[in-house]
Amino acid sequence: MKRSRKVKIVATLGPASTSYDMIRALHEAGADVFRLNMSHGSHDEIAERHKIIRQIEKDLDSPIAILADLQGPKLRVGVFANDAGEELVAGEAFRLDLDEAPGDISRVNLPHPEIFAALRPGATLLVNDGKIRLKVEDCGEDFANCVVVTGGVISNRKGVNVPDVVLPLAALSEKDRADLEFVCELGVDWLALSFVQRPQDVWDARDLADGRAAILSKIEKPAAVESFDEILAASDGIMVARGDLGVELPVQNVPPIQKRLVRKCRAAAKPVIVATQMLESMIESPMPTRAEVSDVSNAIYEGSDAIMLSAESAAGQYPIEAVSTMDAVAVEVENDPTYTEIIEASRIAKRHTVADGIVAAAREIAETTDIKAICCFTSSGTTAALVARERPRVPIIAMTSSRRAARRLSLSWGTLCVLTGELERFKQAVVNAARAARRSGIAEENEQIVVTAGVPFNIPGTTNILRVAPCDERLIYSTDPE
Repeated sequence: MKRSRKVKIVATLGPASTSYDMIRALHEAGADVFRLNMSHGSHDEIAERHKIIRQIEKDLDSPIAILADLQGPKLRVGVFANDAGEELVAGEAFRLDLDEAPGDISRVNLPHPEIFAALRPGATLLVNDGKIRLKVEDCGEDFANCVVVTGGVISNRKGVNVPDVVLPLAALSEKDRADLEFVCELGVDWLALSFVQRPQDVWDARDLADGRAAILSKIEKPAAVESFDEILAASDGIMVARGDLGVELPVQNVPPIQKRLVRKCRAAAKPVIVATQMLESMIESPMPTRAEVSDVSNAIYEGSDAIMLSAESAAGQYPIEAVSTMDAVAVEVENDPTYTEIIEASRIAKRHTVADGIVAAAREIAETTDIKAICCFTSSGTTAALVARERPRVPIIAMTSSRRAARRLSLSWGTLCVLTGELERFKQAVVNAARAARRSGIAEENEQIVVTAGVPFNIPGTTNILRVAPCDERLIYSTDPE
């Protein structure tokens, strides 16, 4: 489906968006990728949503990416004798331990021995999304005696964050392993991996996925920020998950971190999603706040491949309006001359291969002559990702015979994915590219496109040809060699 913008929109599905009609409406309003949150919903519900998306994809002849977001290990306190919880006061003592007895004003169970094994005096514990802050005074293998730094009400099973300690926890819990196998068998395109702390977490998930889905690492821990270069190298894509990141780090640190990570992802030609609280007020309101619109705009100005809706589309009262708003903001930003200036000023010229040179030349030609699109033939999606890294001013038409590659590329900046048959001759590739450009309304018969491909065809990593071609098939057949 042709869009009027380059940045992609990820919409989370949930109770507010389960029917065929609603999911189709979300796609038509602008959602390019659908996120299945494995923290909510049974396998049967997830399978039904997956089935609906694939039916919509078939009905509209439009490749759609499906992103399954794994829950990751959840660290929570136990329960309290008083179901309403207890009010912790700054300066008072509070103990966390392995005792399963109901908690009170002085202590509560924390059923995670691995946390106690990693804690050291002076470490910080955050409870209930950082609303309560505890400082460890003394600790052992089954307890942590803390002082309350920031008080508040602590109640049953509230989440715990440990920002300044690398925990000896695998990113994949037993639930995650079961969910991963389930969604890979279903046929999702991307797996979002939560609680990533080190590159080994990514390799573990990759081994289990075994090529059935691309791996997208969620950056939500300080340890992940510190090891980002290695995590990026191990991943196929990145999500800047600002929710937990904003809990575990000072909030003022998050914007510059977001900018750095987006630039590094772009330099590596790997898609990056900016997520969390982008239009949160639209859960209950048909209009966003001006601050939210600015937040979305900033992510687009930074060059993000995609921006994401969570509860706005999953459980909100205005899911279609949320997608439409995000789409409208993106169109307006990308039509701003300042956007083009920022994107081009931030282009990183790291070119080490023939493919790098080909796609850079394609962008240069497209921007210095009257070229309407860059059409790239790709078997694995790598060439299209390299073109997207260049952030050309003209549309990118990614031509592939692989439905899997087409779906995965739905997450990449500026790509319009078109399925084509197996090709043997370059002339036929040029003809197919011209047809795709005309059918999509991007070019007319009397206009030109740039075509890139690798010969021989269908071998990943062989991009070695660039051709400026007319969209008139008669001219192609009369001028192109076999």
